[in-house]
Amino acid sequence: MSITSSEELLGMQEISKAVAETLKQMRAHATPGMTAKELDDFGGAMLSSLGAKSAPRLTYNFPGWTCISVNNEIAHGLPTEDKIFKEGDLINIDVSAELNGFWADNGGSFILGKDINELQPLVDASKQILRKAINQIKGGVKIADIGKLIETEARKSGYKVIKNLAGHGVGRSLHEEPHEILNCYDRFNTTRFRKNSIVAIETFIATASTYADQEKDGWTLVGNKGGYVAQHEHTIMVTDGKPVILTAVNNIWE
Repeated sequence: MSITSSEELLGMQEISKAVAETLKQMRAHATPGMTAKELDDFGGAMLSSLGAKSAPRLTYNFPGWTCISVNNEIAHGLPTEDKIFKEGDLINIDVSAELNGFWADNGGSFILGKDINELQPLVDASKQILRKAINQIKGGVKIADIGKLIETEARKSGYKVIKNLAGHGVGRSLHEEPHEILNCYDRFNTTRFRKNSIVAIETFIATASTYADQEKDGWTLVGNKGGYVAQHEHTIMVTDGKPVILTAVNNIWE
């Protein structure tokens, strides 16, 4: 969506704060031995207490309040009872929701407890690349150039990107134009970011895979060549200068 009034900006600020605070608290709440369902129920209760409704449930009838992916899962992981967290797991939580007709999206990967699998460098690269990408976004910038930046920075760090997952417009629904803010360069995409538009920017930085494949459960995405993937995501408002990071309170960069 494009912000045209102070009321719309306030609406986006409120839902963005709700999903960001939920993500932050879920990350702090996660412990070894906990099930993904327990963490999801915690997040669902928090969204409800803030008056927000789970976006994946509303939009896709997803079987959970949030998406929780562990280790080799990239995204859309099911928050089930048999998914039990262990020390050193790479966990990704994606929280998106609706409040008063406004929608926002954010996510982040982190290591649970001690980094016994030595994946913190991957997580750090994803964070840093997202920060660099967001800092380059303003009205008039080509979307393809941001994809090129993400892919180039990933390669410099010794990683790859998932080429068939992307950031997107958001605001009056979960997915809006622009529908594909890729992590790679698409020379055919001449679309530019528009001032006052709301977009969800996300990284998918990988150790081995370059494409995401869907599992038999119809939801979970895994890499085509295995390995691990770290994802970080903010909902932002594009301006003539530095973007306004609406989900900043999730502290995914800390």
